[in-house]
Amino acid sequence: VQLQAFGGGLVQAGGSLRLYCAASGRTFSTYIMGWFRQAPGKEREFVATISRSGGVTKYADSAKGRFTLSRDNAKGTVYLQMTSLKPEDTAVYYCAAARSGSLRTTLRVEREYNYWGQGTLVTVSS
Repeated sequence: VQLQAFGGGLVQAGGSLRLYCAASGRTFSTYIMGWFRQAPGKEREFVATISRSGGVTKYADSAKGRFTLSRDNAKGTVYLQMTSLKPEDTAVYYCAAARSGSLRTTLRVEREYNYWGQGTLVTVSS
């Protein structure tokens, strides 16, 4: 599967952005999807993950209550709605996919993902 992430940009603190990750191919529903981010000078970190069915989502503590991850399997797209953005959310955001036989499994660990998008930059100004 090929992934393309987009929707990043410059936003003021307290603002919102919606990131998209579009997948190629007709097997999108067989993949667990995740978002990770990498801030300047830091390691890439987990942000959120969603199960194949979309029925289970998990978030990093930093994202809970502010970010919402969803997916549309018919469109082959996942959406990361980010609200109440903070300067510390500034990073390159990457979407990732991992094939799974389970409808409800989610993954937080970077090495479990097989496919990665190119990243989209989110900059939050104070």
